[in-house]
Amino acid sequence: MMIAAPLFVSAQEKIKLITLDPGHFHAALIQKSMYPQVDPTVHVYAEEGRDLQMHLDRIKGYNTRATDPTQWKEEVYTGKDFFSKMIQGKKGNVVVLAGNNRLKTDYILEAVNNGYHVFADKPMAIDSKGFERLQEAFDLAKKKGIQLYDIMTERYEISTMLQRAFSMQPAVFGQLEKGTPDNPAVTKESVHHIYKYVSGSVLTRPAWFLDVNQQGQGIVDVTTHLVDLVQWECFPDKVIDYKKDIQLLNARSWNTAMTLDEFTTVTKENSIPSYLQSAVDKNGHLLIKCNGEINYAINGVHAKVSVIWNYKAPEGTGDTHYSIMRGTKCNLIIRQGKEENYKPTLYIEPIVNDAAFASALNKALTSVATTYPGIGLTKNQKGWIVTIPEKYNEGHEAHFARVTEKYLEYLQKNNMPAWEVPNMITKYYITTSAKALAEKQ
Repeated sequence: MMIAAPLFVSAQEKIKLITLDPGHFHAALIQKSMYPQVDPTVHVYAEEGRDLQMHLDRIKGYNTRATDPTQWKEEVYTGKDFFSKMIQGKKGNVVVLAGNNRLKTDYILEAVNNGYHVFADKPMAIDSKGFERLQEAFDLAKKKGIQLYDIMTERYEISTMLQRAFSMQPAVFGQLEKGTPDNPAVTKESVHHIYKYVSGSVLTRPAWFLDVNQQGQGIVDVTTHLVDLVQWECFPDKVIDYKKDIQLLNARSWNTAMTLDEFTTVTKENSIPSYLQSAVDKNGHLLIKCNGEINYAINGVHAKVSVIWNYKAPEGTGDTHYSIMRGTKCNLIIRQGKEENYKPTLYIEPIVNDAAFASALNKALTSVATTYPGIGLTKNQKGWIVTIPEKYNEGHEAHFARVTEKYLEYLQKNNMPAWEVPNMITKYYITTSAKALAEKQ
C-alpha cells in the first residue's frame, strides 16, 4: 500500500531520521553534528556485519568525544528482512542513504513510493537503467510532495563558493567563454586516494567499495560532484534540461591497480573476495576502474570533468582539486598543489592586467565581501590570490552539516529551488550516459 507524505515537515514536527544499510562513512558524517529540528533517536536498518559496526562505532565516537559531543541514540534492526521492516515500520520520515550503490536506486524508489523523504549520498544512480529508475523516483516524489535530494558537499567549499561569486561579477569576469573540446571553458579535476584518514583515523574501506559493480565506476561516482559544480557555477539558478541543453562528446575510464597487501591494509580482509576475482590481473593486482573523464557541452559551453584515484597520497598531501572557469575578462582558477600547501586557493588572472581591471576587481571584492566578510586580495605575478579567513576553511567533514542544514530547511519550508530537481536529473543523465559512452570507445 502506498502511503502519502505531507508536502513538508512542519516546524512543530520533529524530523526523524532512518539510516538504511550504512556502508559508507558519509552516513555517519551526517550525524557528526546535532540539529535542533531532528529527533536524537535514529532508527538503523541493516544486516549485521562489519559495515554496520563501523557505522555505529563512528556515531559512538561522536557521542563520546571530549569537545561538543553529540547525543544520538541508535535503535538498530539487523534482520535479513531489514528493508521490508523499514518500509513497514514507519519509525521516521527521512531515509538517509550512504552505502553500497548497487541497490541504492531501488531503495530510493521504494522509499519514495512508500512516503519517505530521502537524503542520499552520491551517486543516486550508477548506470543507464538506474537513471531510468531515478527519473521514476523523482516523478513519484513530485506527485507525493516528497523531498528527494542528494548530498552535494562540494558546494560548501569556500574557494568554490568564491569562484562562483566572482564569476557573477561581469565587470571582472566578463562572460563565460564557450571554449572548444581541446580547450574547454570549464575544467574540473579531482584526485582522490583509497587510503585516507577520516575523523582522525585511517579509513577502513569495505571490500565492495572496490567493486565497480557495487560502488560504481569512477566516472559515475566522484564525477557527480564535478558535474554538479559545473551546472551550479556556470548557470546559477538556471534549469538545465538534459534533453536539449547537453551534448556528450567523449568519455573514457581507466584502472587503478592495487596489490594484495594494499587491499588488505585498507579493507582488513586477508584475501580478495570471489566477486572481485575477475578484476585480478596475471600479476595478482586488483584492477579498479575508478578513474574517469567526461567531455561535454552544456548550453554550448565546453566542459571537462575528470577524477583520478591513487592508492595513497604522498606524505603531507591529500585529495586535491583543480578548477578553471575561463571568462572574457579573467580566468578564475582553483589550485591545490605544493605551492598552495595543498589547500584550495583561488586565483584571479586577468586577460588584460591593467589599472582598469584592478579598479573593477576592488569594486567586485567589496560586493562579494558583503556575503563573505573578511576576504581580501594579494597581488602576484599573474594577477591576484583571494585571501580567505581561516574561519571559512571548515574542511570536507564539516560540509556534511552544511548540506544537511540546507536539506532540513527544504523539508520544513518546502522551498527547494525550482532548478534543483531538473538539474539533479541532468547530472545523473550526464554521468550514466558517459559511462555507457566510455564502454563503447
